[in-house]
Amino acid sequence: MSTPNWIDLDGVVNMRDVGGMPTTDGGRIAKHRLLRSDNLQELSERDVELLVDTVGVSDIVDLRSDIELRIEGPGPLQVRELVAHHHHSLFRDDLYAVSAEDALVLPWSKRAKGNAPPKVKRDDDHWASHYLGYLADRPDSVVGAPQDIAEGPGPVVVHCAAGKDRTGVVAAVLLGLLGVGEDDIVADYALTAEIMPKLIDRIRAYAESQDAEGDPDWEMPPPHVLAAEPDTMRGALAVLREEYGSFAGYARVHGVDDAVVDALRAALVE
Repeated sequence: MSTPNWIDLDGVVNMRDVGGMPTTDGGRIAKHRLLRSDNLQELSERDVELLVDTVGVSDIVDLRSDIELRIEGPGPLQVRELVAHHHHSLFRDDLYAVSAEDALVLPWSKRAKGNAPPKVKRDDDHWASHYLGYLADRPDSVVGAPQDIAEGPGPVVVHCAAGKDRTGVVAAVLLGLLGVGEDDIVADYALTAEIMPKLIDRIRAYAESQDAEGDPDWEMPPPHVLAAEPDTMRGALAVLREEYGSFAGYARVHGVDDAVVDALRAALVE
């Protein structure tokens, strides 16, 4: 895998450019074309200028849930209409409605417990099972992101709250469709472990700032929630391969034809 391209911004800690990653047919993902990130709500003016004026970001693919968007409101890029915003929740918001009072952005918070949808259990790995739930419950959102990116005129940022789980699953499918090898996809997912302490500090501070009563019910997440272990993503991808044969097979079953995949590769692979 190529050297990670971390992007140093004031308002995020887990943004990186996947450009430079090799494809199995000898190509490479174009630089400054596909970025993955944690929450964009706290971007500074310097951050906005760098992303819009220097990188040229034209589109945001937002994977947060409906309730997160209602609680947090539009971020700096969206409120100023500087980029196109595409929302693809990976939760079944229509089936698992949660009130604003009961929801906090953190899936491991005390308030969120009991509100989570049932998990798809294929093994004993907490997050691998969670990721399979995303793939099974919201394929429309998982494959919606590649279609948006294929149609976008410029660089795209894909993000959720932490940039690890929902973003990790969608990034894995995107990279697989682009022809990146599974080992490199897994390695890209595991990079979040390098900045996990900073990420936890940031999420904790943000959760506290969003709580109107000053009591965010924060509790330190258990180790299995914080981890970005390679075997977690590898396990989820093994099930995807078993059930659909390939990333393209998953996309095709869920309505993405080969022309979209070809357009995606033409836009992002050099």
